[in-house]
Formats: sequence, C-alpha cells, structure tokens
Amino acid sequence: MGEERFGEFVLVRRHGHVAELVLDRPKAMNAVSTEMARSLAAACAALAADQDARVVVLTSSHERAFCVGADLKERNSFSDADLVRQRPVARGAYTGVLELPMPTIAAVHGFALGGGFELALSCDLIVADRTAVVGLPEVSVGVIPGGGGTQLLPRRVGAARAAELIFSARRVEAAEAAELGLVDRLVDAGQDREEALALAARIAGNSPVGLRSAKRALRLGQGLDLRAGLEVEDAAWRATAFSGDRAEGVAAFNEKRAPQWPGQ
Repeated sequence: MGEERFGEFVLVRRHGHVAELVLDRPKAMNAVSTEMARSLAAACAALAADQDARVVVLTSSHERAFCVGADLKERNSFSDADLVRQRPVARGAYTGVLELPMPTIAAVHGFALGGGFELALSCDLIVADRTAVVGLPEVSVGVIPGGGGTQLLPRRVGAARAAELIFSARRVEAAEAAELGLVDRLVDAGQDREEALALAARIAGNSPVGLRSAKRALRLGQGLDLRAGLEVEDAAWRATAFSGDRAEGVAAFNEKRAPQWPGQ
C-alpha cells in the first residue's frame, strides 16, 4: 500500500486500484484552509490523470469529524481583497473532487458541515456511519453554500427539500439523513471507511473504461430532457464499445474467467 502526501493536510493511500483520498488536518477537524484547498486540488489533478486509479474513496483522519467546512478562523482575518483572491483556490478543491473522472465514494462520520458536506456531495456515493451529522449552515454565518451545495443538493433530494435544509441551516443526524437521501448507505459507528473501501473494491473489479464512461453519461445527462440524455448515453457507449476493455470483457465472459482489463 503506497502513500503520497500533498502538502501538509492531504494524503493519498493506494489499495490496489482504489485510491483513498484522506483529509488529514485533524487538529482543525479538517477545516478547509487555503493551503488545504490547494493541496486537495493538486491531489485530485494527480488522481484524474492516473489510469491505475479506478475508484476514489474520500476519508477523514479525524475520529469525530469528516470535515467541518471552511476555515472560519482563517476567513476572519481576511480583507475583502483576500476573500476575492482565495475564491478560485477554494473552488478548485470542490471542483477537483466533483470532476474526478472515476467513481467516487465519501466515507462520512461525525460532522460533515458546510464545505465538508459539499465535499461529500461532490462524490457519486456517500457512505455514512451512525455518528454522522450533515448540513449546510452557511446562511447562519452570513454566506451561502459556495462549494456546489445549492446545485448538488437539489439534484440529490429535490428543490423544495434542498431549500428547507439550506434556508433553515439545520444539522441533520444520520438516521434522518439516510431517510431524506442526504446519504446513500448507513452503517454502524466506526464502519464508514471500511464499508466505503469494500464497496470501492467491488466497483474497481469492473472495466475502468466502462466506469469512466458510465460516470460521464450519468453526469452529463443530468438536467437534460430524455432525448438529449440518450444522445449523451450513445456517445459514451460508442467511446466504450470499441475499447480494449470491451473486447476483453466479452472474451472473459465466453471463456468463463475473470477479465484482465487493459483499461483502454
């Protein structure tokens, strides 16, 4: 299992074809500072270019928190000009996770608030344990969700439910979060990372070309009418159908053996 550090606060661990992207600023409950945002964007850029990484799991090194959002202590020292300068750096962290080309899973325990919940929402799937508390409380401190929350949450749970959660700024505990669809799988306390890595390993057994093409079709098709969405799907199918992975998948099925994906 290899490890690579990006700056002081972000770590990438390798588990075969699964890459674990670790938020590693435990002294601040993984509050996203400018430095941490820059490191997260750099780690995502490296993973996006890595053909060996088939699935990414976003985890936390803090026992009681996934991520508490933006570093408000740092923000408190900012002038307006500082805030303007920091904005593209902060956006780069969230879009880095959102635009990863392979399937992504967030493993959430404890607090996932504000930008922390937005990092989870930027993933394709969220596995949460029973200690999880999620929410977008930004309007309670005079801002709005700025890491994708106003766009990702309604796509997940619908416009009215997203409005209620964002306008009320309330925190949602694990059981209700699962009931509302804010998280996808609820597991016992302390099991979120293990379950997310196990799910990732199952997914990683499938065609890397197929996984990336399926993700592209899912993402690009959101919000389109059915006819346009089916064109997106057809383009993704064509990009996959003539790949080495497709040839190997069909051959392995007929020969009753496990496929050895070329990944291209």
